[in-house]
Amino acid sequence: MKDTEYVNLLNKIVEITQKHNRWRRFECINLIASENVMSPLAEAAYFTDMMHRYAEGKPRKRYYQGNIYTDEIELLAMDLMSKLLDVEYIEPRPISGTIANAVVFRNLAGPGDKALIAPVQAGAHVSHTKFGTLGALGIQQVELPFDQESWNIDVDKGVKLIREIRPKFITLGASVYLFPHPTKEISDAAHEVGAKVVHDVAHVLGLIAGKVWPNPIHEGADVATSSTHKTFPGPQGGIIFTNDRAMYKAVSKTVFPWFVSNHHLHRLPALAVTAVEMMEFGREYAEQVVRNARAFAEALVEEGFKVPTEGLGFTKSHAFVVDVRPQGGGAKVAKLLEDANIILNKNLLPWDPPEAVKDPSGIRIGTQEMTRFGMRENDFRELAKLMREVIIDGKDPTEVRKKVIEFRKNFVEVKYGYKVPKELEESLIKVPMLL
Repeated sequence: MKDTEYVNLLNKIVEITQKHNRWRRFECINLIASENVMSPLAEAAYFTDMMHRYAEGKPRKRYYQGNIYTDEIELLAMDLMSKLLDVEYIEPRPISGTIANAVVFRNLAGPGDKALIAPVQAGAHVSHTKFGTLGALGIQQVELPFDQESWNIDVDKGVKLIREIRPKFITLGASVYLFPHPTKEISDAAHEVGAKVVHDVAHVLGLIAGKVWPNPIHEGADVATSSTHKTFPGPQGGIIFTNDRAMYKAVSKTVFPWFVSNHHLHRLPALAVTAVEMMEFGREYAEQVVRNARAFAEALVEEGFKVPTEGLGFTKSHAFVVDVRPQGGGAKVAKLLEDANIILNKNLLPWDPPEAVKDPSGIRIGTQEMTRFGMRENDFRELAKLMREVIIDGKDPTEVRKKVIEFRKNFVEVKYGYKVPKELEESLIKVPMLL
């Protein structure tokens, strides 16, 4: 290629990136329940030379030289997360929540063994299932009974099934996680038959850190897995935590070399910064996230939408679902809202068959990212009106988009976190966002 062709390609790459950044950070309202943004300081800590380095193994026991400071920051991040979550052991090396699940599942069961999980339609993450990590490991999936009236696992039927099946482990937690699962009751039954309980808290880790959601380790779960970038507003990655020393040692031996080689070291300073931020701002942030979710769900009902958990107080987490069958189904509604710069996702609801995944009954909504940008209850009530205009009133999404862009101008600065102090500006690598 000629020099001009290289320049044109580079310009195109930068242009696409700029468009994405401007659109998502300044023009859209993001309601994806599995996303969040880091603080300016955490972002600055993320963009370090550590992104270029390797550190196979555990701190101070590496297979590579050059890890004097990466070892130090990894141990500090582990200590901070341990204190924040009030647990003994933190394994920060999984590079995603799915990898964290794979590590734990592989330790607890082998091909042909049975595991109990919540139904996919009731919110179980795909990695819990035969369609994802569980299936890849050859572990048999058995679904826990689900009670649509309580929007939760049916405890009595679940306990009976545990005693009947005698699985190797039970997985609690979900990607539509509106109400805490009955961890203590399920753990008690599991331990009767020698099974372990894995609790996937990826969606609610920030709420646990903010003390508005129960920590499953304190309620009897043997081990918890999580990502670090949903309600917990850190870098993309995963963690495993437990109070069981034998469990910790086993999973740590499995992370490397079975599932992770290098574990993306630049995550660690950003994770540590976010842990400190959550120590300071976590409760205030988490409480506001939950208040916003309830106010938003209530406002959508007032605007004519159907929230199936209305009779249960809508939600106790950052998330809730809306039944949009009267408006044409989840796929149609999610696309119309995207055209109006309101970003969320279509989602299965408990009565949907698995094959409805491409056009399910519902949409899923999360309030955590826009809470980070300063939205409060009344702001979400205004947003509910904009959604009504698109979906119920049938207004042109491109016209409503103009209102959304104007509305978003009020919410561009990240709250509940740190800016980069002037005294640290020179010591951090500065990689400004392409805008």
